[in-house]
Amino acid sequence: MNQPCWPDGVPQIMPADDRGEIEELYARYAWGIDLADEEQAIGTFARDAEFDHLWQGKVKGHDAIRENLRSLWYDRQHWWYGRQHLMSQFIMDPHEEGARVRCFFQIIQWNADYRTNFVFGIGTRDDRLIREDGRWKFWRLTVNAWTDVDQIPWKGERTLPQRPPYRSEPADTRPFHEQSQDKFA
Repeated sequence: MNQPCWPDGVPQIMPADDRGEIEELYARYAWGIDLADEEQAIGTFARDAEFDHLWQGKVKGHDAIRENLRSLWYDRQHWWYGRQHLMSQFIMDPHEEGARVRCFFQIIQWNADYRTNFVFGIGTRDDRLIREDGRWKFWRLTVNAWTDVDQIPWKGERTLPQRPPYRSEPADTRPFHEQSQDKFA
């Protein structure tokens, strides 16, 4: 059965073969970055790709992406070691020049210091992909990690209470027997 196309010949929905290859691309990316497999990670990017990362900003091209990844892996290795990027709920929109792929992501991590697991972060991705050398590759990878309420791409009316930024109370440094017992009431 022929797939419906827009007037320019682009499919209205991503063909199944392309969906499978794109999901494989995301898996190879996650395995590459989470296990510090430099060649696998770099192999998921087009030669002139842009990588826009929350903590490091935007870089372009394989050499800059490679430097960016090395910094993530080795400048604070205890932050990275044992990490897994999980991507899900893909929306894939075909375009004449490639594809727009949006998804949710979660980063879970095993903490080497405490030998525990935790959720490091969540957010969304809004990536652009192209075909290069016959394969889907990241052309522009954009990470939107949710670190504040204005970063959540909420489309509805927001009725959350407006709170000041979180500030912890100063620690009570008095000896335990001098601290108020009403904290335990």
